[in-house]
Amino acid sequence: MKDIIVQNFNQLIDERCQCDVKHKLTDVLILIMCATLCGIDTIADIVEYGEQKRAMLSKNFGINKIPSESTVSRILSMVNAELLAVCIVNIMKELIGENGDIIAIDGKAICSTDTMKSYTRGLRIVTAYMVENGISIGQLAVDSKSNEIPCVQELIDLINIENKIVTADAEHCQKETVSKIIKNNGDYCICLKANQKQLYDDVKLYFGGILNGEFDSEKASVSEKNRERHEVRTCYVFKDISWLDGIDEWNGLKTIFALQRKVTNDKGTTTEVSFYISSLTSTAEKFLDIVRKHWKIESLHWQLDVVFNEDNCRVISENGQKSLNMFRKNALAIHRNYKEQTKHKKSIKKFMLSCLLNDNSFLDVIKL
Repeated sequence: MKDIIVQNFNQLIDERCQCDVKHKLTDVLILIMCATLCGIDTIADIVEYGEQKRAMLSKNFGINKIPSESTVSRILSMVNAELLAVCIVNIMKELIGENGDIIAIDGKAICSTDTMKSYTRGLRIVTAYMVENGISIGQLAVDSKSNEIPCVQELIDLINIENKIVTADAEHCQKETVSKIIKNNGDYCICLKANQKQLYDDVKLYFGGILNGEFDSEKASVSEKNRERHEVRTCYVFKDISWLDGIDEWNGLKTIFALQRKVTNDKGTTTEVSFYISSLTSTAEKFLDIVRKHWKIESLHWQLDVVFNEDNCRVISENGQKSLNMFRKNALAIHRNYKEQTKHKKSIKKFMLSCLLNDNSFLDVIKL
């Protein structure tokens, strides 16, 4: 694994004046990767981690000099974040594999950047996430003068979605977006809301007919109970969509389905319904599974904040924020994979603490 890490990081161009270089670019990036795998979330603590782990870093990675805080900060600001992301993705693929057929796409804001003067607008990063194995296979930052829609369309062209199912929320229920997915030989399953008003209103009306027994549908349900909370999710697959106006404008559209969520707790029962469009012709059970797995990307975003306190990251440069974001996703994916393989019940945060306190645990996690 050491050779794979070094080989990938060596592909990056070091743009510093080599006459002044005291720390190899690869060494600094390995230090950052190791620190984030141990749950470290600030540049100052990354440097302190390096000081405390000198012996381990020297023995296993040949790192004999620990850079200063200013050096780490400067390198994070200088290195091409997009190319670095590609290197980290390749490392994750080697370590974890590429299993899975569902790619969830969603954006996350880094809240601390909203108040930083160096940002025209708060930084938002869109991620393509393989939900089955936890690998982030691509990411792009949303342009300060734009929104997520063109960013997602660009990301779809950059990643390999062939024979994969792309899932996204209602913001990306766009004709151009689904056309790009089909053009790149993928399938889609995307939430439908009132941003596509005519289609949404027609589907909602038809669903009312299904509930009233006027139209047929395939139906399947799953039930989950957690303490006092009981949730029943029911998927209704529309058997006939030929009546929809403008259906030919949605490239690849074959199925529309509704997902009804009924939640009962000590405050009573609530019911909500979401609608989805898809290029697949699958069973109601399969659609239930696809929608459920999409929300794993929300879990990823939650972990970035809970484990790494990302919303309070004070790194000034956008490049540095994007680079650290990818290192954190790498750490979460590796620990999730290790947790599943070993069947341990400890939280990922506790796994990271074990890696920080015990070098053997750390080396076991990264298979060194």
